[in-house]
Amino acid sequence: MNSNCSALPDLIAGPMVRHASTDELVIWLVTSTSRDIHWRIYADQQATNPTEHGVFNADHPACIRLGERAFLHCLTIKFNHKLPTDCWIGYDVGLAVDKQVTWLQHSVRDLLYPDRSRPEFVVKSHVDQVLHGSCRKPHFDGPDGLLKLDQLLAEARLEGPQAQPAMLICTGDQVYTDDVAGPYLSAITQTIKLLGLYDETLPDTGSATIDSTTLLDDPHYYQRSTLLPGQETAGARKILFRGARKPIFTSVNAENHLLTLGEVIAQYLLCWSPVLWQSISITDPPAGLSAKHHALYEKQVELIQRFRGNLARVRRALAHVPVYMIFDDHDVTDDWNLSRAWEESAYNHPLARRIIGNALIGYFLFQGWGNAPDNFDDDFLQDVKAVFNERGPSQHDRLIKRLLKFEHWHFVIDCQPRVVVLDTRTRRWHSDTISSWPSGLMDWESLAEMQQHLLGQPAVILVSPAPIFGVKLIEIIQRIFTWLSLSLTVDAENWMAHPGSANGILNIVRHRKTPQNFVILSGDVHYAYAYDVLLRHVDNSPQIWQVTSSGLCNAFPPRLLRFFDRINRWMFASRSPLNWLTRRRRMRIRQRRPGQYRDRYRHQRLVNGCGIGRIHFDETGKPTRIEHILAAGETVVFTTGYESDWVH
Repeated sequence: MNSNCSALPDLIAGPMVRHASTDELVIWLVTSTSRDIHWRIYADQQATNPTEHGVFNADHPACIRLGERAFLHCLTIKFNHKLPTDCWIGYDVGLAVDKQVTWLQHSVRDLLYPDRSRPEFVVKSHVDQVLHGSCRKPHFDGPDGLLKLDQLLAEARLEGPQAQPAMLICTGDQVYTDDVAGPYLSAITQTIKLLGLYDETLPDTGSATIDSTTLLDDPHYYQRSTLLPGQETAGARKILFRGARKPIFTSVNAENHLLTLGEVIAQYLLCWSPVLWQSISITDPPAGLSAKHHALYEKQVELIQRFRGNLARVRRALAHVPVYMIFDDHDVTDDWNLSRAWEESAYNHPLARRIIGNALIGYFLFQGWGNAPDNFDDDFLQDVKAVFNERGPSQHDRLIKRLLKFEHWHFVIDCQPRVVVLDTRTRRWHSDTISSWPSGLMDWESLAEMQQHLLGQPAVILVSPAPIFGVKLIEIIQRIFTWLSLSLTVDAENWMAHPGSANGILNIVRHRKTPQNFVILSGDVHYAYAYDVLLRHVDNSPQIWQVTSSGLCNAFPPRLLRFFDRINRWMFASRSPLNWLTRRRRMRIRQRRPGQYRDRYRHQRLVNGCGIGRIHFDETGKPTRIEHILAAGETVVFTTGYESDWVH
């Protein structure tokens, strides 16, 4: 590893456009030094003089020092004059060094597209094109779907601003805090040292004390599951299973689960920027690995090397289009808040609570803050800064307590059509009967709040990490496993798994004031599909589209998905009486067909493969074209098919 910290560039991550409107721009970035940050806006891309400009002093309120050489900035720029719409808007960010300002063209040349002197975005008068995706795992053996985003943005520079997407919506699992490859954990450990990320002592649970310094010396490669907290079984179960401990963290891939806040921070920095990788080496397996883990490490090195090799293009893409994000479970840990029993076990255990809290702090810093900075007041930011400035356990625990009670992770993007992004993780509807049964994805209060954002809108794009209208066969399998008390085994969390939230969301959809054009964007499931939905026996039914695209860099086991797809089409065909046994029996649903009728997808409704979703909208908010763009090259268009495809 190159430990020469002076070689670090001033800009180590970003800039990333997090929000753009005619009134304001939110830019996220991380620097290695404390600098004044200058900014410029060019309403005319060819102009030499900026339309607006300004400076954020080095100690500005929206800067948080993460470590000795890591300063995170979430810059909210308010404009004196409204920006024009549907044209290129250029921007530039410069860091002041010895009274000289170095702009992006000279500091990060590969951030710019060919023949451009600065990054640019477009503020759309109406949302005409949206890209969306979820589930980006660095060590998955497949291409990165965000490379397609970069390709599409490069093509838009040739075709004109009308080809530019209005936004990218990331619908969950932007990082995998619970599922980390050995080489990635090595890179994380080196990044903590490189940036001087702050130390942390994890809560004492009666066993050996774990702190970040100890983990730097011995990261416990492929052995983190032995450090994760468990819960003692009790009563008859304890006698039958001889006191066996059942894990609180249920991921089957938790052998490198991240624990400390420094590890979470390093993971994000390595996920979105190539800069720190230039000072890191992961090729040599660490000493002491078993033969099995040594072979696994070497295999994962190839995957991580491929992932890091594409990060310059990913960084460039994220600097040129507004990016909005919402968490799902792997951003924190697998099965996060899946059931009341899981929550009681996790939040009553000091170490589990700290691990979850660290992931939530990371989510705020790297994802949630940029979505809607106004959701987080000065008092909130002071609690965050206290963790890094005072570095005491009381400040750390105080912030985690606040985050676990926070109820405003959801947000609304005021555009046409309106975009409503749901938090389906932290305000859940618990089962009142059996604590191990899956919780509803939203409780009645959060559903009521959501409905207020929908009423009176002619069209809405609703972002739900888990599909509202999913694959019926898979949902039935999950229900069977729930009856067997094995809901954690199959991630049995879907909208239909809990009667309260299922009836609540379906009643909202059926409400007479539901927007006429109602598009639901989802991820989570590691495959893609599109449904058309209409209400039965209702004149002038709203038009509803469920569009799912997943994952960006992940996929479903191919043979298993083909089997589920085939059986699902057989069991729930248009005239099948089994449709009347589902909670969606009051609706007519058509599974769109991927591709042309006679191509290789003619017997499929579900599309597997890493990629990114794209939807084109008309001026009324109605989808005119629904696609899943495979990272390997093919664009799959979901067509309406035949009238017989409707489930009656």
